[in-house]
Amino acid sequence: MKVTALLLSGLLTSTIVLANPYESKQEELASVIETGQKSSMLLLKTLGGNLKKHMKAGGPMAAAEFCTTNAFTLTDKVGSDLGDDVTVKRISLNYRNPANQAATDQESSVLKTLQTLQDNNVLLPEYLVEQVNKDTYKYYKPLSINKGVCLKCHGDISNNADLEAYIGKNYPEDKATGYKMNDLRGAIVVTIKK
Repeated sequence: MKVTALLLSGLLTSTIVLANPYESKQEELASVIETGQKSSMLLLKTLGGNLKKHMKAGGPMAAAEFCTTNAFTLTDKVGSDLGDDVTVKRISLNYRNPANQAATDQESSVLKTLQTLQDNNVLLPEYLVEQVNKDTYKYYKPLSINKGVCLKCHGDISNNADLEAYIGKNYPEDKATGYKMNDLRGAIVVTIKK
């Protein structure tokens, strides 16, 4: 009797899940959002903590030197720590390091849309989720200049000749200065395979 009840209960549960694909899709989306939030926060904490430490120890020059030598490597490390089904990267239309420019047309399109929203005084969303195909999602975390310290390297740097020379030498195609508070800087993209 117990076995029959368990089988019937299992069959009924399976039927309910199959009969309600919307609920299943919502659960999958919730999982994607959770993974995207955790992954993007891990990258922000890793890079932000290191930047803060270097900024405190040696000011904007130390922070810039840290970024030049370590930011890309740390981003890769965070990505590899997340496992085979999750990757993370930073993208920007106004990049400093060409490795952080938007890698795909779709990612560029998302950044341009976010910029248009901001230009029209629309509050940016905390995140966006794109379903790339039936098994892959992209979670976009918009990054804005929200701390004054960010402007030391990304604002008007003309008053810091050493920093300006360093950035010019190491990033001859730099597009990442001239920002003001709350400007859109770029995004973190977390690609999640289900």
